[in-house]
Amino acid sequence: MIIAVDGPTASGKGTIAKALAARFGLPHLDTGLLYRAVARQVLLAGGNPDDAATALAATNFPESLLLEPALRGEETGGLASRVSVHAAVREALFKRQRSFALQPGGAVLDGRDIGTIIAPDADVKLFVVATVEARAKRRWKEMQERGESHTLDQIEADLRRRDERDRTRAEAPLRAADDAAILDTSDLDREAAIEAAIALVEARISASR
Repeated sequence: MIIAVDGPTASGKGTIAKALAARFGLPHLDTGLLYRAVARQVLLAGGNPDDAATALAATNFPESLLLEPALRGEETGGLASRVSVHAAVREALFKRQRSFALQPGGAVLDGRDIGTIIAPDADVKLFVVATVEARAKRRWKEMQERGESHTLDQIEADLRRRDERDRTRAEAPLRAADDAAILDTSDLDREAAIEAAIALVEARISASR
């Protein structure tokens, strides 16, 4: 069984994907982490994330980079949104993601183009959404816990910029697959969002039998 979980930054898709993987006994891949690793590699090399050739070269990042806590930082997230617009970068990472999805037994993948590009044949597709205001508050709390000093207004503005880039990029823009179930987590806490996601997946599984 392949489960695709897509959505914008801070919508809760990562938390939901991890919970679904645990519930159904499937391996999980946070595909956004791959783009963050590319962005981090560009940053470490002192390159320009808006340059396609530089970003493509950074797709050969060392595996150890995926374990760096810095990948979860706000700066890396913003850069990841910029490197992800390059078609060559998306192509370079496509095979890696597709191979993970097609492993024996299935998998859970979360990102922005899983249900539309990486695994359009997924058995279950979820598209997780939330208002920009709700997402900004979540991200602000996460950053406060990590000791990062960004204002709520700064985070909200950054999310809006990322959303615009993700929705309007020429390659694999952020959108819900036609057959995806939409889950709005704006007013849901972590537990409620997970319960709602599990219910949607189980309903899709039952309907397909």
